Amino acid sequence: MVSTTIRHVVIVGGGSAGWLTAAVLASSLQPEKRGGLRVTLVESPDVPTIGVGEGTWPTMRDTLRAAGVSETAFFRECDAAFKQGSRFNRWVTGGGHDYYFHPFVLPQGWGEADIAGRWLARHSAVPFADLASYQPHLCVHGRAPKQAGTPEFAAVANYGYHLDAGKFGLFLKKHCLERLGVHYVPDHVLGIRPHDSGERSGDIAALHTRAHGELAGDLFVDCTGMQSLLLGKHYGVPFIPQRGVLFNDSALAVQVPYAREDDPVASQTTSTAQRAGWIWDIGLPTRRGIGHVYSSAHTDDEQAEAALRAYIRASGGPDDIPPPRKLSFEPGYRARFWHRNCVAIGLSAGFIEPLEASALALVELSAAMLADEMPVTRAQMDICARRFNDTFTYRWERVIDFLKLHYVLSRRDGEADPAGYWRDNRRTETIPQRLQDMLALWTHRPPSRYDFNRIQEVFPAASYQYILYGMGFKPEPGLARRERPGEGDGAMADGFLRQAAELTRRMLPALPDNRALIAHILRHGLPGT
Repeated sequence: MVSTTIRHVVIVGGGSAGWLTAAVLASSLQPEKRGGLRVTLVESPDVPTIGVGEGTWPTMRDTLRAAGVSETAFFRECDAAFKQGSRFNRWVTGGGHDYYFHPFVLPQGWGEADIAGRWLARHSAVPFADLASYQPHLCVHGRAPKQAGTPEFAAVANYGYHLDAGKFGLFLKKHCLERLGVHYVPDHVLGIRPHDSGERSGDIAALHTRAHGELAGDLFVDCTGMQSLLLGKHYGVPFIPQRGVLFNDSALAVQVPYAREDDPVASQTTSTAQRAGWIWDIGLPTRRGIGHVYSSAHTDDEQAEAALRAYIRASGGPDDIPPPRKLSFEPGYRARFWHRNCVAIGLSAGFIEPLEASALALVELSAAMLADEMPVTRAQMDICARRFNDTFTYRWERVIDFLKLHYVLSRRDGEADPAGYWRDNRRTETIPQRLQDMLALWTHRPPSRYDFNRIQEVFPAASYQYILYGMGFKPEPGLARRERPGEGDGAMADGFLRQAAELTRRMLPALPDNRALIAHILRHGLPGT
């Protein structure tokens, strides 16, 4: 058996994915200490980063904290803001008052009582998230998820971030080089030299670089974006397209200034459905990031840009905006993510679409598993690769299911669906079989932990409940789960719903305005810095 010790990890590609992976690996494997793994990042000065992906999940707080990052410095250098979930406008019917929330806070009493069943039986006229969670009310009123005296990374209400992706990559780069001992090679990769004999035949032995010659390594991480230089081009690992399930393949992105410096900074990502896609709206302290994601099979660039400009005008933006940046992508993922001594992370592993901000989260999850499962020897690597591939095939499939759920449940039709985009999304042949099976079960009961029983699910059952009931999906009358012994006539669930209302009443006056807290952090910092 091959027993070569793994001593040197080479990450190819920078940007958010490359530097976030470097930060996770270096903070875990401690390359600056004697005996630690050496971590090198090669970044081409000729290849610009895509620079989109401005939303994160709450997991990013733990990731940054574990890497030794200061949250205050992160806010100051990344134009960051708080994110408490997503708001979906006009997804259900296309009407002007059609909206719902997917907050980061779980329903009050989640796992202890049948909150969904009680909502269905007694309160279904009230939006599920508004009844079961205080967080949508914080978002509507523009509240921050913590107070000025709350320590770094601690939360009153669960939160992630909005950020400037370009600045985030540079921030992580600085931290990796100054604090984590990552070795940096600013150079362009010209080619790849494989091992041509012996037990490692077929592994990547070294990279040919333009200015630094040959760069050898034991394990290579492909963070080269959609070109997938190592896993895709060198190894030819197939790409599994998903356009037959999720149709969006194009986006127009633009940065929009606020009308006034004190305009509110939104506490959530806002997603507004359109005739052939949807528009994201992300508030940062200095600007809004707005983009239209759409299907080129259902509309063209001119119509998409017209819809984007109309949205910006209607939401208080200027009439005169710069030409939007066009992004094209093929939704899908690789058949394998770890092949021989190469692991793909980020866009080189796949991309579906920006809905629900899964891109950076999958980078976090991939880097964390690689750090935790880092093989000591080459002999262990194939075992680790099989485990990694099984885990991330499952995760990519669940991301696709969850995103498709938003489209499947839409009732947009007629004038709200002139291109047939929403109708096509509801066609049975475009819905993954597992999602079809789950929807059949959920006709008679709420999603539960038994439907998603892995330790680290990408989206928990609570998230499915927020989308299902936000989109108006309801089990058949009289078929809700019977209450467990001790719950009485819904008394336990009613108690938790009262708790949610009481928390809303107490938090609204106690939490600061989102922009006000960000301004405080920029001036004074957070405790713990």
